[in-house]
Amino acid sequence: MTTPYLSIPEAFRRQVVRGPEAVAVAGAGEELTYGELDRRSDAWADALVAGGVLPGDRVLMCLERSVSLVVGLLAILKASAAYLPVDLGEAPARLAGIVADAEVRLALCDAVGAGVLAAHGVPMLLVGRSGEAPTDTAARVPLDVPVPLAPAVPGIPVPLAGHPATGPEDVACVMYTSGSTGRPKGVLVPHRAVLNLVHEPNYVTLDGHDRLLQLAPVAFDAATFEIWGALLNGARLEVAPTGPLGAEGLGGLLRERGITVLWLTAALFHRQIDFDAGSLSSLRVLLAGGDVLSVEHVRRLRAAAPDVRIVNGYGPTEATTFSLCHRIAPDEEFPRSVPIGVPVQGTEAQLRDDSGAVVPEGVEGELWIAGAGVGLGYWRRPDLTAERFVTDADGRTWYRTGDLARRRADGVHEFLGRIDGQVKLLGHRVEPGEIENLLAECPPIGQAAVGVRTNLVGDPKLVAWVTLTAPLDRRALRARLRRELPEYMVPTLFAAVDALPVTANGKVDRNALPTPDWRRKENYV
Repeated sequence: MTTPYLSIPEAFRRQVVRGPEAVAVAGAGEELTYGELDRRSDAWADALVAGGVLPGDRVLMCLERSVSLVVGLLAILKASAAYLPVDLGEAPARLAGIVADAEVRLALCDAVGAGVLAAHGVPMLLVGRSGEAPTDTAARVPLDVPVPLAPAVPGIPVPLAGHPATGPEDVACVMYTSGSTGRPKGVLVPHRAVLNLVHEPNYVTLDGHDRLLQLAPVAFDAATFEIWGALLNGARLEVAPTGPLGAEGLGGLLRERGITVLWLTAALFHRQIDFDAGSLSSLRVLLAGGDVLSVEHVRRLRAAAPDVRIVNGYGPTEATTFSLCHRIAPDEEFPRSVPIGVPVQGTEAQLRDDSGAVVPEGVEGELWIAGAGVGLGYWRRPDLTAERFVTDADGRTWYRTGDLARRRADGVHEFLGRIDGQVKLLGHRVEPGEIENLLAECPPIGQAAVGVRTNLVGDPKLVAWVTLTAPLDRRALRARLRRELPEYMVPTLFAAVDALPVTANGKVDRNALPTPDWRRKENYV
Protein backbone atom coordinates (compact mmCIF):
# COMPACT_ATOMS: atom_id res chain seq x y z
CA MET A 1 0.00 0.00 0.00
CA THR A 2 1.17 3.50 -0.74
CA THR A 3 -0.02 6.64 1.04
CA PRO A 4 -0.34 10.13 -0.45
CA TYR A 5 2.09 11.41 2.18
CA LEU A 6 5.87 11.46 2.30
CA SER A 7 6.28 11.93 6.04
CA ILE A 8 4.43 12.12 9.35
CA PRO A 9 4.70 15.96 9.55
CA GLU A 10 3.24 16.29 6.07
CA ALA A 11 0.31 14.03 6.94
CA PHE A 12 -0.23 15.98 10.15
CA ARG A 13 -0.25 19.32 8.32
CA ARG A 14 -3.04 18.05 6.06
CA GLN A 15 -5.14 17.53 9.18
CA VAL A 16 -4.24 21.05 10.34
CA VAL A 17 -5.56 22.48 7.08
CA ARG A 18 -8.74 20.40 7.31
CA GLY A 19 -9.57 21.41 10.87
CA PRO A 20 -7.23 23.92 12.50
CA GLU A 21 -9.70 24.70 15.32
CA ALA A 22 -10.43 21.08 16.23
CA VAL A 23 -8.84 19.88 19.47
CA ALA A 24 -5.83 17.70 18.68
CA VAL A 25 -4.53 16.75 22.14
CA ALA A 26 -5.75 17.23 25.69
CA GLY A 27 -4.58 16.26 29.15
CA ALA A 28 -4.02 17.58 32.68
CA GLY A 29 -6.29 20.57 32.08
CA GLU A 30 -4.49 21.62 28.90
CA GLU A 31 -5.63 21.25 25.32
CA LEU A 32 -4.24 22.28 21.97
CA THR A 33 -6.07 22.61 18.68
CA TYR A 34 -4.50 21.25 15.53
CA GLY A 35 -3.41 24.76 14.59
CA GLU A 36 -1.91 25.42 18.03
CA LEU A 37 -0.12 22.07 18.07
CA ASP A 38 1.31 22.81 14.64
CA ARG A 39 2.61 26.23 15.68
CA ARG A 40 3.96 25.06 19.02
CA SER A 41 5.78 22.08 17.51
CA ASP A 42 7.24 24.40 14.85
CA ALA A 43 8.71 26.59 17.59
CA TRP A 44 10.06 23.56 19.41
CA ALA A 45 11.58 22.23 16.18
CA ASP A 46 13.38 25.54 15.73
CA ALA A 47 14.73 25.22 19.27
CA LEU A 48 15.97 21.70 18.53
CA VAL A 49 17.76 22.82 15.38
CA ALA A 50 19.26 25.76 17.25
CA GLY A 51 20.43 23.24 19.84
CA GLY A 52 22.43 21.38 17.19
CA VAL A 53 20.00 18.72 15.95
CA LEU A 54 20.78 17.68 12.37
CA PRO A 55 18.71 15.62 9.90
CA GLY A 56 18.85 11.94 10.80
CA ASP A 57 19.97 12.54 14.38
CA ARG A 58 18.44 10.58 17.22
CA VAL A 59 16.85 12.71 19.93
CA LEU A 60 16.17 11.06 23.25
CA MET A 61 12.58 11.63 24.35
CA CYS A 62 12.53 11.72 28.14
CA LEU A 63 9.21 13.36 29.05
CA GLU A 64 6.42 12.05 31.22
CA ARG A 65 3.11 11.32 29.53
CA SER A 66 1.70 14.77 28.79
CA VAL A 67 0.62 17.22 26.12
CA SER A 68 4.25 18.37 25.98
CA LEU A 69 5.32 14.83 25.12
CA VAL A 70 3.15 14.94 21.99
CA VAL A 71 4.46 18.38 21.04
CA GLY A 72 8.01 17.11 21.43
CA LEU A 73 7.54 14.05 19.26
CA LEU A 74 6.12 16.12 16.44
CA ALA A 75 8.85 18.74 16.83
CA ILE A 76 11.62 16.15 16.56
CA LEU A 77 10.13 14.86 13.31
CA LYS A 78 9.73 18.39 11.97
CA ALA A 79 13.43 18.91 12.67
CA SER A 80 14.05 15.94 10.33
CA ALA A 81 15.39 13.87 13.23
CA ALA A 82 14.19 10.60 14.79
CA TYR A 83 12.80 10.31 18.30
CA LEU A 84 14.09 7.65 20.67
CA PRO A 85 11.60 7.23 23.53
CA VAL A 86 12.73 5.81 26.85
CA ASP A 87 10.90 4.76 29.98
CA LEU A 88 11.66 7.12 32.86
CA GLY A 89 11.61 4.12 35.18
CA GLU A 90 14.17 2.23 33.12
CA ALA A 91 16.93 0.42 35.01
CA PRO A 92 19.97 2.74 35.08
CA ALA A 93 22.32 0.17 33.52
CA ARG A 94 19.94 -0.55 30.66
CA LEU A 95 19.29 3.15 30.05
CA ALA A 96 23.04 3.80 29.99
CA GLY A 97 23.44 1.05 27.41
CA ILE A 98 20.72 2.51 25.20
CA VAL A 99 22.12 6.04 25.40
CA ALA A 100 25.61 4.84 24.53
CA ASP A 101 24.44 2.54 21.73
CA ALA A 102 22.14 5.06 20.04
CA GLU A 103 24.66 7.92 19.91
CA VAL A 104 21.94 10.46 20.64
CA ARG A 105 22.49 14.08 19.68
CA LEU A 106 20.65 15.39 22.73
CA ALA A 107 17.70 14.68 24.99
CA LEU A 108 14.39 16.50 25.16
CA CYS A 109 13.29 16.28 28.77
CA ASP A 110 11.35 17.82 31.63
CA ALA A 111 12.59 18.18 35.19
CA VAL A 112 11.89 14.52 35.96
CA GLY A 113 13.69 13.36 32.83
CA ALA A 114 16.62 15.66 33.54
CA GLY A 115 17.03 14.01 36.90
CA VAL A 116 17.01 10.58 35.32
CA LEU A 117 19.60 11.56 32.69
CA ALA A 118 21.88 13.55 34.98
CA ALA A 119 24.27 10.65 35.42
CA HIS A 120 24.51 9.82 31.71
CA GLY A 121 26.25 12.89 30.31
CA VAL A 122 23.65 13.60 27.62
CA PRO A 123 23.18 17.19 26.36
CA MET A 124 19.66 18.24 27.32
CA LEU A 125 17.03 20.71 26.22
CA LEU A 126 14.58 21.36 29.04
CA VAL A 127 10.84 21.76 28.60
CA GLY A 128 9.55 24.42 30.98
CA ARG A 129 6.24 24.39 32.83
CA SER A 130 4.94 27.82 31.86
CA GLY A 131 4.48 27.84 28.13
CA GLU A 132 8.09 27.71 27.08
CA ALA A 133 9.86 25.91 24.28
CA PRO A 134 12.66 23.48 25.11
CA THR A 135 15.81 25.44 25.87
CA ASP A 136 19.26 25.13 27.27
CA THR A 137 20.23 27.37 30.15
CA ALA A 138 21.37 30.16 27.83
CA ALA A 139 18.09 31.19 26.24
CA ARG A 140 14.37 30.64 26.39
CA VAL A 141 11.89 30.99 23.53
CA PRO A 142 8.17 31.60 24.25
CA LEU A 143 5.99 28.70 23.15
CA ASP A 144 3.33 30.96 21.73
CA VAL A 145 5.55 32.60 19.11
CA PRO A 146 3.23 32.68 16.07
CA VAL A 147 4.43 30.57 13.18
CA PRO A 148 2.43 31.07 9.96
CA LEU A 149 0.82 27.95 8.57
CA ALA A 150 2.31 27.08 5.19
CA PRO A 151 -0.17 26.24 2.44
CA ALA A 152 -0.58 22.57 1.66
CA VAL A 153 -0.18 21.49 -1.94
CA PRO A 154 -1.44 17.98 -2.76
CA GLY A 155 1.45 15.58 -3.07
CA ILE A 156 4.10 18.08 -1.99
CA PRO A 157 5.59 18.12 1.53
CA VAL A 158 5.69 21.37 3.43
CA PRO A 159 8.95 21.51 5.42
CA LEU A 160 9.75 24.16 7.95
CA ALA A 161 11.65 27.10 6.57
CA GLY A 162 15.30 26.12 6.48
CA HIS A 163 14.57 22.48 7.37
CA PRO A 164 15.06 19.74 4.77
CA ALA A 165 12.04 17.71 3.71
CA THR A 166 11.76 14.24 5.23
CA GLY A 167 11.08 11.24 3.00
CA PRO A 168 9.14 8.02 3.61
CA GLU A 169 12.30 5.94 4.08
CA ASP A 170 13.82 8.28 6.66
CA VAL A 171 13.79 7.01 10.23
CA ALA A 172 10.94 8.40 12.31
CA CYS A 173 11.76 6.66 15.57
CA VAL A 174 14.10 4.15 17.13
CA MET A 175 12.33 1.71 19.43
CA TYR A 176 14.54 -0.34 21.72
CA THR A 177 13.34 -3.84 22.49
CA SER A 178 14.73 -6.58 24.68
CA GLY A 179 17.37 -8.83 23.14
CA SER A 180 17.77 -12.54 23.79
CA THR A 181 21.38 -11.87 24.77
CA GLY A 182 20.34 -9.23 27.29
CA ARG A 183 21.55 -6.39 25.07
CA PRO A 184 18.68 -4.14 23.90
CA LYS A 185 18.37 -3.64 20.16
CA GLY A 186 17.09 -0.52 18.43
CA VAL A 187 14.46 -1.03 15.74
CA LEU A 188 14.61 1.58 12.96
CA VAL A 189 11.01 2.57 12.12
CA PRO A 190 10.64 4.71 8.97
CA HIS A 191 7.93 7.28 8.31
CA ARG A 192 6.22 5.08 5.72
CA ALA A 193 5.77 2.30 8.29
CA VAL A 194 3.92 4.61 10.69
CA LEU A 195 1.85 6.07 7.86
CA ASN A 196 0.94 2.58 6.68
CA LEU A 197 -0.21 1.69 10.20
CA VAL A 198 -2.74 4.51 10.52
CA HIS A 199 -3.60 5.71 6.99
CA GLU A 200 -6.97 4.22 5.97
CA PRO A 201 -6.52 1.12 8.19
CA ASN A 202 -8.56 -1.96 7.36
CA TYR A 203 -8.88 -3.05 11.00
CA VAL A 204 -10.53 0.08 12.44
CA THR A 205 -12.09 3.34 11.27
CA LEU A 206 -10.72 6.58 12.71
CA ASP A 207 -11.98 10.11 12.08
CA GLY A 208 -12.61 13.49 13.67
CA HIS A 209 -15.42 12.15 15.83
CA ASP A 210 -13.10 9.81 17.74
CA ARG A 211 -11.20 10.24 20.97
CA LEU A 212 -8.21 7.95 21.49
CA LEU A 213 -6.61 7.45 24.88
CA GLN A 214 -2.83 7.80 25.07
CA LEU A 215 -2.14 5.26 27.81
CA ALA A 216 0.83 3.16 26.69
CA PRO A 217 4.36 4.17 27.71
CA VAL A 218 5.88 6.09 24.81
CA ALA A 219 8.74 3.56 24.69
CA PHE A 220 6.17 0.84 23.90
CA ASP A 221 5.11 0.70 20.27
CA ALA A 222 1.40 0.68 21.15
CA ALA A 223 1.90 4.43 21.65
CA THR A 224 2.72 4.67 17.95
CA PHE A 225 -0.85 3.67 17.14
CA GLU A 226 -2.40 5.80 19.86
CA ILE A 227 -0.60 9.04 19.03
CA TRP A 228 -0.37 8.95 15.25
CA GLY A 229 -3.66 7.07 14.84
CA ALA A 230 -5.33 10.10 16.39
CA LEU A 231 -3.30 12.99 14.97
CA LEU A 232 -3.08 11.73 11.38
CA ASN A 233 -6.83 11.10 11.21
CA GLY A 234 -8.14 14.33 12.69
CA ALA A 235 -9.19 12.66 15.95
CA ARG A 236 -8.68 13.92 19.49
CA LEU A 237 -5.86 12.42 21.55
CA GLU A 238 -6.66 12.26 25.25
CA VAL A 239 -3.49 11.87 27.33
CA ALA A 240 -3.90 9.74 30.46
CA PRO A 241 -2.51 11.07 33.75
CA THR A 242 1.08 10.21 34.61
CA GLY A 243 1.77 7.21 36.79
CA PRO A 244 0.06 3.82 36.98
CA LEU A 245 -3.67 3.64 36.37
CA GLY A 246 -5.67 0.90 38.08
CA ALA A 247 -8.74 -0.82 36.70
CA GLU A 248 -11.16 1.43 38.57
CA GLY A 249 -9.28 4.56 37.51
CA LEU A 250 -9.24 3.47 33.88
CA GLY A 251 -12.97 2.85 33.85
CA GLY A 252 -13.65 6.29 35.25
CA LEU A 253 -11.23 7.94 32.84
CA LEU A 254 -12.91 6.35 29.82
CA ARG A 255 -16.27 7.80 30.83
CA GLU A 256 -14.89 11.18 31.89
CA ARG A 257 -12.95 11.76 28.67
CA GLY A 258 -15.52 10.20 26.30
CA ILE A 259 -12.98 7.76 24.85
CA THR A 260 -14.23 5.94 21.76
CA VAL A 261 -11.11 3.96 20.73
CA LEU A 262 -8.87 2.20 23.25
CA TRP A 263 -5.82 -0.04 22.97
CA LEU A 264 -4.96 -2.39 25.86
CA THR A 265 -2.38 -5.11 26.23
CA ALA A 266 -3.83 -8.57 26.82
CA ALA A 267 -2.88 -8.40 30.50
CA LEU A 268 -4.63 -5.05 31.03
CA PHE A 269 -7.60 -6.23 28.97
CA HIS A 270 -8.01 -9.29 31.18
CA ARG A 271 -7.58 -7.18 34.33
CA GLN A 272 -10.26 -4.73 33.22
CA ILE A 273 -12.72 -7.49 32.38
CA ASP A 274 -12.12 -9.12 35.77
CA PHE A 275 -12.75 -5.78 37.47
CA ASP A 276 -15.85 -4.79 35.51
CA ALA A 277 -16.48 -5.67 31.87
CA GLY A 278 -19.20 -3.02 31.79
CA SER A 279 -16.57 -0.30 32.38
CA LEU A 280 -15.65 -0.67 28.70
CA SER A 281 -19.20 -0.36 27.39
CA SER A 282 -18.86 3.30 26.41
CA LEU A 283 -16.20 2.47 23.80
CA ARG A 284 -16.81 2.14 20.09
CA VAL A 285 -13.71 0.00 19.47
CA LEU A 286 -11.41 -1.88 21.81
CA LEU A 287 -8.12 -3.13 20.41
CA ALA A 288 -6.17 -5.62 22.49
CA GLY A 289 -3.07 -7.72 21.95
CA GLY A 290 0.59 -8.05 22.73
CA ASP A 291 -0.09 -11.54 24.09
CA VAL A 292 -2.68 -14.29 23.80
CA LEU A 293 -6.24 -13.12 24.47
CA SER A 294 -8.36 -15.28 26.74
CA VAL A 295 -11.43 -16.63 24.96
CA GLU A 296 -13.44 -16.45 28.18
CA HIS A 297 -12.60 -12.78 28.73
CA VAL A 298 -13.66 -11.94 25.17
CA ARG A 299 -16.96 -13.72 25.77
CA ARG A 300 -17.53 -11.82 28.98
CA LEU A 301 -16.94 -8.49 27.29
CA ARG A 302 -19.29 -9.35 24.44
CA ALA A 303 -21.97 -10.25 26.97
CA ALA A 304 -21.47 -7.07 29.02
CA ALA A 305 -20.91 -4.65 26.11
CA PRO A 306 -22.35 -6.11 22.89
CA ASP A 307 -21.99 -2.85 20.96
CA VAL A 308 -18.22 -2.64 21.41
CA ARG A 309 -16.20 -3.77 18.43
CA ILE A 310 -13.31 -5.96 19.62
CA VAL A 311 -10.12 -6.25 17.56
CA ASN A 312 -7.30 -8.66 18.37
CA GLY A 313 -4.13 -6.97 17.14
CA TYR A 314 -0.88 -8.79 16.50
CA GLY A 315 2.50 -7.42 15.49
CA PRO A 316 6.13 -7.08 16.53
CA THR A 317 7.87 -3.73 16.94
CA GLU A 318 9.94 -4.64 13.86
CA ALA A 319 6.76 -4.46 11.77
CA THR A 320 5.28 -1.37 13.47
CA THR A 321 2.65 -2.30 16.04
CA PHE A 322 0.07 -4.22 13.97
CA SER A 323 0.82 -6.71 11.20
CA LEU A 324 -2.33 -8.80 11.42
CA CYS A 325 -5.66 -8.02 13.07
CA HIS A 326 -8.84 -9.94 13.70
CA ARG A 327 -12.13 -8.10 13.97
CA ILE A 328 -14.12 -10.36 16.25
CA ALA A 329 -17.67 -10.99 15.05
CA PRO A 330 -20.49 -10.58 17.62
CA ASP A 331 -21.47 -14.25 17.43
CA GLU A 332 -18.07 -15.75 16.61
CA GLU A 333 -17.08 -19.00 18.29
CA PHE A 334 -13.50 -19.92 19.12
CA PRO A 335 -12.81 -23.67 18.88
CA ARG A 336 -9.17 -23.22 19.86
CA SER A 337 -8.17 -19.63 20.54
CA VAL A 338 -8.84 -16.03 19.49
CA PRO A 339 -7.31 -15.71 16.00
CA ILE A 340 -4.82 -12.99 15.12
CA GLY A 341 -6.60 -12.56 11.79
CA VAL A 342 -5.47 -11.34 8.41
CA PRO A 343 -2.73 -8.92 7.32
CA VAL A 344 -3.39 -5.23 7.74
CA GLN A 345 -3.26 -2.95 4.70
CA GLY A 346 0.07 -2.87 2.87
CA THR A 347 1.20 -6.10 4.52
CA GLU A 348 1.77 -9.69 3.41
CA ALA A 349 2.16 -12.69 5.70
CA GLN A 350 3.56 -16.14 4.98
CA LEU A 351 4.20 -19.21 7.10
CA ARG A 352 7.49 -20.98 6.48
CA ASP A 353 9.34 -24.02 7.75
CA ASP A 354 12.89 -24.18 9.08
CA SER A 355 14.30 -24.18 5.53
CA GLY A 356 12.36 -21.05 4.56
CA ALA A 357 9.85 -22.88 2.34
CA VAL A 358 6.20 -21.80 2.50
CA VAL A 359 4.08 -24.39 4.32
CA PRO A 360 0.63 -25.55 3.17
CA GLU A 361 -2.61 -24.27 4.60
CA GLY A 362 -3.33 -25.60 8.09
CA VAL A 363 0.31 -26.49 8.78
CA GLU A 364 2.29 -24.86 11.58
CA GLY A 365 5.07 -22.53 10.48
CA GLU A 366 7.07 -19.47 11.43
CA LEU A 367 5.27 -16.24 10.58
CA TRP A 368 7.17 -14.02 8.11
CA ILE A 369 5.94 -10.49 7.38
CA ALA A 370 6.61 -8.19 4.42
CA GLY A 371 5.25 -4.86 3.31
CA ALA A 372 5.16 -1.17 4.13
CA GLY A 373 5.09 -1.71 7.89
CA VAL A 374 8.40 -3.56 8.08
CA GLY A 375 11.23 -1.56 9.64
CA LEU A 376 14.69 -0.84 8.28
CA GLY A 377 16.48 -3.26 10.58
CA TYR A 378 18.37 -2.80 13.82
CA TRP A 379 20.60 0.15 14.63
CA ARG A 380 24.26 -0.85 14.41
CA ARG A 381 23.41 -4.57 14.37
CA PRO A 382 24.11 -5.74 10.79
CA ASP A 383 24.47 -9.38 11.83
CA LEU A 384 21.11 -9.49 13.59
CA THR A 385 19.49 -7.44 10.83
CA ALA A 386 20.68 -9.94 8.20
CA GLU A 387 19.34 -12.80 10.30
CA ARG A 388 15.87 -11.38 10.97
CA PHE A 389 15.25 -9.11 7.95
CA VAL A 390 15.55 -11.35 4.90
CA THR A 391 15.47 -10.09 1.29
CA ASP A 392 13.96 -12.46 -1.27
CA ALA A 393 14.70 -12.84 -4.98
CA ASP A 394 12.15 -10.14 -5.82
CA GLY A 395 13.83 -7.62 -3.56
CA ARG A 396 11.14 -7.70 -0.85
CA THR A 397 12.23 -7.63 2.76
CA TRP A 398 10.63 -10.17 5.08
CA TYR A 399 10.81 -9.98 8.84
CA ARG A 400 11.08 -13.34 10.57
CA THR A 401 8.94 -12.94 13.68
CA GLY A 402 10.00 -16.06 15.56
CA ASP A 403 6.30 -16.73 16.17
CA LEU A 404 4.48 -19.89 15.21
CA ALA A 405 1.08 -19.76 13.52
CA ARG A 406 -1.21 -21.65 11.19
CA ARG A 407 -3.46 -20.32 8.42
CA ARG A 408 -7.06 -21.53 8.21
CA ALA A 409 -8.92 -22.20 5.00
CA ASP A 410 -10.57 -18.76 5.25
CA GLY A 411 -7.17 -17.05 5.34
CA VAL A 412 -7.38 -16.22 9.05
CA HIS A 413 -4.24 -16.91 11.09
CA GLU A 414 -4.08 -18.55 14.51
CA PHE A 415 -1.20 -17.78 16.85
CA LEU A 416 0.54 -20.85 18.29
CA GLY A 417 3.25 -19.29 20.43
CA ARG A 418 6.88 -18.27 20.33
CA ILE A 419 9.50 -20.56 18.86
CA ASP A 420 11.79 -19.55 21.72
CA GLY A 421 8.93 -19.39 24.24
CA GLN A 422 8.11 -23.05 24.10
CA VAL A 423 9.52 -25.25 26.82
CA LYS A 424 10.70 -28.82 26.75
CA LEU A 425 9.39 -31.05 29.53
CA LEU A 426 10.06 -34.80 29.71
CA GLY A 427 10.95 -34.72 26.03
CA HIS A 428 7.70 -32.98 25.04
CA ARG A 429 7.40 -29.53 23.49
CA VAL A 430 4.95 -27.48 25.59
CA GLU A 431 3.38 -24.14 24.62
CA PRO A 432 2.42 -22.32 27.86
CA GLY A 433 -0.08 -20.11 26.03
CA GLU A 434 -2.25 -23.09 25.11
CA ILE A 435 -2.54 -24.08 28.77
CA GLU A 436 -3.13 -20.50 29.89
CA ASN A 437 -5.97 -20.06 27.41
CA LEU A 438 -7.69 -23.19 28.65
CA LEU A 439 -7.26 -22.25 32.32
CA ALA A 440 -8.86 -18.85 31.68
CA GLU A 441 -11.98 -20.74 30.54
CA CYS A 442 -12.21 -22.61 33.85
CA PRO A 443 -14.18 -20.67 36.48
CA PRO A 444 -13.31 -19.38 39.02
CA ILE A 445 -9.93 -18.73 37.38
CA GLY A 446 -9.62 -15.18 36.08
CA GLN A 447 -6.10 -14.92 34.68
CA ALA A 448 -3.36 -17.51 34.36
CA ALA A 449 0.34 -17.69 33.62
CA VAL A 450 2.20 -20.97 33.12
CA GLY A 451 5.91 -21.70 33.37
CA VAL A 452 8.46 -24.30 34.38
CA ARG A 453 10.04 -24.23 37.81
CA THR A 454 12.33 -26.69 39.60
CA ASN A 455 10.82 -28.41 42.66
CA LEU A 456 12.55 -29.22 45.94
CA VAL A 457 14.33 -32.28 44.56
CA GLY A 458 15.50 -30.55 41.39
CA ASP A 459 12.88 -31.84 38.94
CA PRO A 460 11.34 -29.42 36.39
CA LYS A 461 7.57 -29.09 36.79
CA LEU A 462 4.81 -27.06 35.18
CA VAL A 463 3.44 -24.36 37.48
CA ALA A 464 0.30 -22.28 36.95
CA TRP A 465 -0.13 -18.92 38.67
CA VAL A 466 -3.82 -18.02 38.75
CA THR A 467 -6.15 -15.32 40.01
CA LEU A 468 -9.38 -16.61 41.56
CA THR A 469 -12.85 -15.14 41.96
CA ALA A 470 -13.99 -17.94 44.30
CA PRO A 471 -12.52 -21.07 45.96
CA LEU A 472 -11.08 -23.52 43.44
CA ASP A 473 -12.61 -26.96 43.00
CA ARG A 474 -9.33 -28.72 42.35
CA ARG A 475 -10.82 -32.13 41.60
CA ALA A 476 -13.15 -30.71 38.93
CA LEU A 477 -10.31 -28.64 37.46
CA ARG A 478 -7.98 -31.61 37.15
CA ALA A 479 -10.74 -33.69 35.54
CA ARG A 480 -11.33 -31.02 32.90
CA LEU A 481 -7.66 -30.48 32.20
CA ARG A 482 -7.12 -34.20 31.77
CA ARG A 483 -10.01 -34.33 29.31
CA GLU A 484 -8.61 -31.54 27.17
CA LEU A 485 -4.84 -31.77 27.59
CA PRO A 486 -2.27 -34.55 27.50
CA GLU A 487 -1.04 -35.45 30.98
CA TYR A 488 2.37 -33.81 30.48
CA MET A 489 0.64 -30.45 29.88
CA VAL A 490 -1.37 -30.49 33.11
CA PRO A 491 0.35 -28.22 35.66
CA THR A 492 1.63 -29.96 38.75
CA LEU A 493 1.16 -27.00 41.07
CA PHE A 494 -1.28 -24.10 41.17
CA ALA A 495 -0.27 -20.91 42.96
CA ALA A 496 -3.07 -18.45 43.71
CA VAL A 497 -2.04 -14.79 43.43
CA ASP A 498 -3.97 -11.56 43.92
CA ALA A 499 -2.88 -10.35 40.47
CA LEU A 500 -0.38 -11.30 37.81
CA PRO A 501 2.61 -8.94 37.80
CA VAL A 502 2.89 -6.77 34.72
CA THR A 503 5.75 -4.88 33.13
CA ALA A 504 5.72 -1.14 32.40
CA ASN A 505 4.43 -2.06 28.93
CA GLY A 506 1.42 -3.87 30.40
CA LYS A 507 2.56 -7.41 29.62
CA VAL A 508 2.71 -10.24 32.13
CA ASP A 509 6.09 -10.06 33.86
CA ARG A 510 6.98 -13.75 33.98
CA ASN A 511 10.26 -13.04 35.72
CA ALA A 512 8.37 -11.48 38.63
CA LEU A 513 6.02 -14.44 39.24
CA PRO A 514 6.49 -15.56 42.87
CA THR A 515 8.43 -18.70 43.77
CA PRO A 516 5.87 -21.48 44.29
CA ASP A 517 5.52 -23.08 47.71
CA TRP A 518 6.14 -26.77 47.02
CA ARG A 519 5.33 -27.74 50.62
CA ARG A 520 1.70 -26.64 50.66
CA LYS A 521 -0.52 -29.59 49.75
CA GLU A 522 -3.41 -27.30 48.81
CA ASN A 523 -1.33 -25.99 45.89
CA TYR A 524 -1.50 -29.33 44.12
CA VAL A 525 -4.36 -30.37 41.88
